[in-house]
This record gives sequence, structure tokens and C-alpha cells, in this order.
Amino acid sequence: MTASGRDDPGIDDLSNIDDLGDEVDDLGNEVAVPRRVTRVVSLVPSLTEAIAHTAPGLLVGATAWCSRPADLDVTRVRGTKNPDIATILSLAPDVVCANAEENRDVDLDQLRAAGVPVWVTAPASVDAALVSLERMLRGACRLDRPDWLAAARATWAAPYRGPRRSALVPVWRRPWMAVGRETFTGDVLRRLGVDNVLAGHPQRYPRIHLDEVPPVDLVVLPDEPYPFSPADGPEAFGDTPVVCVSGRHLTWYGPSLVSARAVLDAQLSHPVTTPART
Repeated sequence: MTASGRDDPGIDDLSNIDDLGDEVDDLGNEVAVPRRVTRVVSLVPSLTEAIAHTAPGLLVGATAWCSRPADLDVTRVRGTKNPDIATILSLAPDVVCANAEENRDVDLDQLRAAGVPVWVTAPASVDAALVSLERMLRGACRLDRPDWLAAARATWAAPYRGPRRSALVPVWRRPWMAVGRETFTGDVLRRLGVDNVLAGHPQRYPRIHLDEVPPVDLVVLPDEPYPFSPADGPEAFGDTPVVCVSGRHLTWYGPSLVSARAVLDAQLSHPVTTPART
């Protein structure tokens, strides 16, 4: 299931998106996208990277958190949770691209009420992300299928064959929060032989008490959204092996999927060693 509660589309669903007569986003909302799209605002860092990488110049606005590509030169519209609606409207976008997890309904509804088409993504697995990206790029942005998307699909096609490890995957501290059920991040790790110990939790990103977490083989600390690092995070987990990984490669779905498998494979094999843990 996706974050919206709809069935999570599988990779085979790519055959169903050739007909773009009816534009329907990941939440099942019909979106009145113009036949010609020349101005796009993105409210999600990974979607910003995907659009900019595919069609440089198409984006006219993005959030302050949209850090890729590094030379992106567009109007900034504040953050994912507090977008500047007035600035977005002043940019006269043909469509705004958003995400059900990253963005608030109240903000997206304001844009819709002002007559702006809003396309929402909501993938909860690698396969669903590949489908979602192609549908967004083709249906919302009116672009051709990019070569990098085919490369990403090929990268993740082969199943993992090897030993498996259980892991806790914190995403925040003060308070501690971790990856729970049905997330893209959890599926990425599953495909790399790492099973999220909280995959059965009723919440997708629960608050946790470290002393109540079952024993695990590994703790995986991404450097975003909380900036975990060898100096901030590993000391909280005693003798449990800890790996620090790229948050972009673990949590973003876009061009980073092409290199994510190799990058994360390498990082997952190198536990942190710090003075606090020796």
C-alpha cells in the first residue's frame, strides 16, 4: 500500500502509462495538466533533482531544501512544510509537483483552490518509485522517458542474494524517530539484505525509546533528515554496529537511484569507528 492507502503499483504497471489522456497522480486525483508544460514548481528535493536532470530550464521554483543539482538557479519558495503560496502563484506554474509524505494537504489545497494543477507522488517501494517517476515526468511534465530512469530500473532489477541483517533506522533524535512500516527507505534496505526491525510497526515513522527496541544486527544512520554523522549518533547505541549512510541515496527517488545500490552497498559494509566507541 502507498501512503495514501492505495495499492502500491508494481514495476509491471509501466505498461499502463502509455496513454496520457487521463492524468491521475499517485493518490488517484485527476490533474488538469496543460498539454504543453513550460513552468514547473517542485516542492520535494528528489522530484526537483529528477525534473532538473531530465529537462534543465523547466523548473521555475523549488524549496530551500532542494539542493540538487548544485547549480539549480530558480526562485526559492521556502520549505516543504511551509511553502510560500503567494510566491508560487506569482511564478504562474503550469503544474506543481509534490509528495504525500513531504507536503501538507492544507498547502496543496490552497494551490488547487487558486487553479494550479498539483501532482502528488506517494511511492512506498523502489518499484513504485520507478513507476511514479515515469508517470510524473511524462504525465505532469510532458517529458519523454529519460535514459537515467531506464538505468535505475536496470540497477535494481537483480534480486539480493546473500546473508540478511536486522536493523534499526533512525531518522531523527530529540526525540528519537525511526523508519517504520511500508516506506521507500525500508524497501531500499530490504533489497540490500537489511530488514527493518520496525517494519511491522503501526506507524510509518514512529517515535521510539532506544531501550525498548528489539536487539538488531545493525543501526543505519542516514545523514538526513537529521544530520547523523560519526560524531553525532553512533555513541547512543553501545556495542551495536553502526553505519552512516547517504540520506540522499537511501531516501530520495530520482537520478540518485542509478548509483544508490552501489553507494549504499559500500557504506553498509563499513561500521563506524569513533573515539567514543573504542
